[in-house]
Amino acid sequence: MIYQMASLVLDVIAGLVAGTCLLRLAMQAQRIPFNQPLGRFVFAMTDWIVMPLRKVIPPWSRWDLSSLVAAWLIKVLQFLLLWLLAGGRGQLGLLPLVSLVGLLQLTVSALSALVLVYALMSWVQPDSYFLQMADRLVKPWLDPVRRVVPLIGGVDLAPLVLLLVLQLAGMLLAGLQASWMY
Repeated sequence: MIYQMASLVLDVIAGLVAGTCLLRLAMQAQRIPFNQPLGRFVFAMTDWIVMPLRKVIPPWSRWDLSSLVAAWLIKVLQFLLLWLLAGGRGQLGLLPLVSLVGLLQLTVSALSALVLVYALMSWVQPDSYFLQMADRLVKPWLDPVRRVVPLIGGVDLAPLVLLLVLQLAGMLLAGLQASWMY
């Protein structure tokens, strides 16, 4: 029971910090300005790990690789602590790979939440600033789906299809991670 409680706490903390690092990566890639409340929050949550990494890891094109590496390192730390709490059971050598899968799971979950919020806000508050920002973040993921899924009666079902695909990907990643951990 202690392990499950510690696992939950670590998952929430690592998810928040690593997810914010991924948000920083996405916002910089989409050229979303950071001079608004969410941007200031992202900087406050991630500067402590991203800025030192930035001295060693240069950006690649429009991608801030230091934010990506920071998110992965946080997941490595999470799984290392869980491995230690479990008494060192399992192969420590798989830790970087398990952490990568954990980061992909976090990405899938965060993108799913963002698509859901985007879809709901597009119906409720279509003129809000947050919807414009969410649109810029989900557009690279929704555009390929929109090319395949046409509007039906004027309703865009692409977010629903993308959510389904993301949930399937999340299930596959969870199964893959579980097979490596046990």
